[in-house]
Amino acid sequence: MKIELATEKDYKYIVERDRHIPETLVRTKINANEIFIIRDAEKEIGWMRYGYFWDSIPFMNMIWIDEEHRGQGVGKEIVLYWEEIMRKKGFELIMTSTQSNEDAQHFYRKIGYRDAGCLLLETQPLEVILTKNL
Repeated sequence: MKIELATEKDYKYIVERDRHIPETLVRTKINANEIFIIRDAEKEIGWMRYGYFWDSIPFMNMIWIDEEHRGQGVGKEIVLYWEEIMRKKGFELIMTSTQSNEDAQHFYRKIGYRDAGCLLLETQPLEVILTKNL
């Protein structure tokens, strides 16, 4: 498995799977080095996208692992990889979130994230905000 910054050649793979971001922003995120692509034998198997909460705290927005590669530790590996990069950049706190009806909250807690609050929008399940000190 190999993790690297996404490039223009990864654009199609990402937009075909990422339904949580407007297609017009995918290139912006690629150009800002805010998407990591995960490959297995040179084939894309997933990605991780992040941004910044309050323009200052790294916030992991999305992890996607293709179905056949789930449950094999790929998600944990990309999160730990991203955490190390954020640590090297001098950040001491990182964030992510997940909906309360998703199992991802348990995954994040297992790897050291702590509940920091929640957000309730009219049309969505409760969004659980999680943080981790690096």
